[in-house]
Amino acid sequence: MPLWLSEEDVGSLITPDEAVPVIEESFLRMAAGQVELMPRRRFAVDGGAFAVMAAADRGLGTAGLKSYLAVEGRVQFVVCLFDLADGTLTAMIAADRLGQARTGAASGVAAKHLARPGAASLGLFGAGWQAESQLAAIRAAAPSIGRVVVSSRRAERAAAFAERHGAEVAETPADAGACDIVVTATSSKDPVLRGDWLQEGALVCAIGANDPRRRELDSQVIVRATLVCCDSLEGAKLESGDLIEPVAAGQLDWLEVCELHQIVAGELPGRQGHTDIVVFKSNGIAPWDVAIGHEVVRRARERGVGTEVPV
Repeated sequence: MPLWLSEEDVGSLITPDEAVPVIEESFLRMAAGQVELMPRRRFAVDGGAFAVMAAADRGLGTAGLKSYLAVEGRVQFVVCLFDLADGTLTAMIAADRLGQARTGAASGVAAKHLARPGAASLGLFGAGWQAESQLAAIRAAAPSIGRVVVSSRRAERAAAFAERHGAEVAETPADAGACDIVVTATSSKDPVLRGDWLQEGALVCAIGANDPRRRELDSQVIVRATLVCCDSLEGAKLESGDLIEPVAAGQLDWLEVCELHQIVAGELPGRQGHTDIVVFKSNGIAPWDVAIGHEVVRRARERGVGTEVPV
């Protein structure tokens, strides 16, 4: 029978730092041609939007989809997994925490493969739900990180985040932008990170804007970057305003943008020098949901967590 896992179940089964190797292995299967994916598709409904994304991972023997409905400021996520061998539905998973963990883990993978060796500081734009998993995963993947600086439009939120996570509140946004690794995890429609704040050798992980009408990075970030990569070129061309607008302005060419799995697998070089500025544009892709969902189901069955649902 398929297994139902609640948000509480997922939270008890995996943490963002534990998700890093799971997502790294997903990238390797993508590079090996074992994964097919369908980029996120959205359509409007009264008061909001409905989204669906899907993938099949032959290496795991699992296919799945994530869907969510955002209406009147409320959103609920679910992942459904299927066995590729017999077509059966194997699991249904409440997927807010799942998505938080896999998004953070992807930035952890980027930090492992693209950050400057010995990177010592992390700047966070945003102090919410996603910023927490970004911090946990990047700390696990880049243990040389010591200083964490958080910037938020809401000073009280930044202060609370800093107290919980051993960080410091940025005096100005430029303080967070001057770190070795810079993460933008915001809901802003307009750029929050300026390229002239970046120090040489910085890695930028832009994870908040997955809509062509939204940007977290100003064009100077892209102009200064030696390397720009994304999670999926097909998806980036649909929803990465941070890349779409610079391409339209002639500041970037899609031929210059690679996919992170190519670097993780060693098919393409990553950082070439200590002073290179590198950008990872993360929109979130369904292979990560399938991979992390498969892992939490494996753990749940080992530990007797979840509820079997007759179908």
